Amino acid sequence: MEFEKIDPELDLIAKQIVDSAYKVHKNLGPGLLENAYELCLIHELNQRGLKVQRQVAVPLIYEGVEIPVGFRADIIVEGRIILEIKAVENLLPIHEAQIITYLKLAKKRLGFLINFNVLIFKKGIKRKAL
Repeated sequence: MEFEKIDPELDLIAKQIVDSAYKVHKNLGPGLLENAYELCLIHELNQRGLKVQRQVAVPLIYEGVEIPVGFRADIIVEGRIILEIKAVENLLPIHEAQIITYLKLAKKRLGFLINFNVLIFKKGIKRKAL
């Protein structure tokens, strides 16, 4: 069995994302609206020199027809990693399915589901890869 080689550049970006999200959570704590966390996380990522796009309309093709806005990605980092931001009591299986669908439709390999409404940050972040 052959294992796919990990892209070191992608892993470095991923580490910066996790570190940035941790810093935002540490400084703000739970209880705010998703939008507040999203904007603060974008600020942190920009401070690290990463290219960040917010609320990106991603089209999809359904039976040969292009649908201009299939979904909106909360954040896309360096054109490679999708971040789905939540501020909910609990992450549900549907949230994990959502990020997987987004990765498939956007043709990206890596994404993070980040829920800032948790007491312990590591319980609110999930890495998903295709």
